[in-house]
Amino acid sequence: MTAVSGTARQYVSPNRADRYLHESAQPSSSNADSMKLSRGSKWYFKHVAEDVRTVFSCDPAARSIPEVIFCYPGLHAVWFHRLAHRLWKWNLYFLARFLSHVNRALTGIEIHPGATIGRRFFIDHGMGVVIGETTEIGDDVTLYQGVTLGGTSLEKKKRHPTLGKRIVVGGGAKVLGALQVGDNARIGAGAVVVKDVPSAATVVGVAGRVLDQGKKRDDTTKVELSKSRDDHQVSVSASKGDHQVSVLEVLIDRVEELENRVINGTRSD
Repeated sequence: MTAVSGTARQYVSPNRADRYLHESAQPSSSNADSMKLSRGSKWYFKHVAEDVRTVFSCDPAARSIPEVIFCYPGLHAVWFHRLAHRLWKWNLYFLARFLSHVNRALTGIEIHPGATIGRRFFIDHGMGVVIGETTEIGDDVTLYQGVTLGGTSLEKKKRHPTLGKRIVVGGGAKVLGALQVGDNARIGAGAVVVKDVPSAATVVGVAGRVLDQGKKRDDTTKVELSKSRDDHQVSVSASKGDHQVSVLEVLIDRVEELENRVINGTRSD
């Protein structure tokens, strides 16, 4: 398979693969009853063909159509979800949840049947991916293993994120709450996102932390660092803020002190 330069998801496969997928999508019945079935089949095979092409455009390791169809759990999870989502829309909630449960058991990917997912959605590797009920995902989105699109509320309302188009979410990232992620955004591996992300932005790192605010404890937190030669103790009081920030402040002060001694030609006692 050869990729063509251009937009992120543009892909041209060999003529043999295109011909195979095109022929699979054609209705074969001519009478009135079978025409209804053929329309449904055409819709289904159209999306299947598009899903297969999406895998080839997103994963350079994909080598053949049989390999993609039988060996990509992310693709299977999307197909299962499509059926489960239809059942959910028909108010067949138990059947929808049961099918999504089977999907999770077979693929290791948990997608709530209520989640809305756009076209050309790709889950690479996929193990441990969780997508919540009120999640909305646009077209051309890629998720890697361990991604969580989760909620932060117990109320029955919109509580999961909304992802725009052409977004990539790296492995292990957590996107939590009813927030918006703009088009063309990139979320780095292991990032924790709890606020809206503007379009075309890149997000890395873990969200800010407040440590033990609700607990009763001493007014001061001692941070002790030993000097290299004489076990002299350096202590700071941090009644507010982050313990790690306090440690960094001490280290910065110590480096500045040592630099001044080197410049002045003095040495520590």
